[in-house]
Amino acid sequence: MSGTAGGPVRALALDGRPVDGGLYLRMEHWAQQLPAPLQHLVTVWSVVGLLLLAALMLLGWWRSRRADGVLMARALAVPLVVTLAFATDTLLKSVLREPRPCQVLDAGRTLEACPGTGDWSLPSNHTVIVFAGAAALWHVDRRLGALGLLLAAAMGLTRVLVGVHYPHDVLLGAAVGTAAGHVLGLLSGRAAPLVDRARTGGLRRWLTA
Repeated sequence: MSGTAGGPVRALALDGRPVDGGLYLRMEHWAQQLPAPLQHLVTVWSVVGLLLLAALMLLGWWRSRRADGVLMARALAVPLVVTLAFATDTLLKSVLREPRPCQVLDAGRTLEACPGTGDWSLPSNHTVIVFAGAAALWHVDRRLGALGLLLAAAMGLTRVLVGVHYPHDVLLGAAVGTAAGHVLGLLSGRAAPLVDRARTGGLRRWLTA
């Protein structure tokens, strides 16, 4: 992946078809057979899942107002954790440069419009984001984290069913998101002293019940 010593990182050009292109085509064919209401749910889940994750983040903050500074620090850090995971995913995409399956396979009419050339497939952005959020929320509230993981699993599945990702794109996205959310979610608890100080100042009403 590296050129000359000290040179820039060279991009790859991965082809995901030999990995699970056949499975992708079977899942895409199955998606075409779903009843229209289910097809609609699959296509809107990319937005709905993100909105539900945002709602879980808000609920985590709300509940943490009664908790100690460590939990509040972790709750406040969840959006930052998601942002950092997304940035990592964007970097990986630019290096791996795997074309979308709907661009290189004859999958027929996909449920979602196929992104243009240069919008890379590996890993799945949406999957990284929701898994990172769920893993970070797990360290705030186990029930919220479990709900987040269910949202994340549904997100990964629907990104394949709408035709814009291979299954391995989703699996790598889940791994990247979970790892980032777990590690950064734990580390964010170290900001507890900052939260404790903020709770005695002008932000008190936002950080305490």
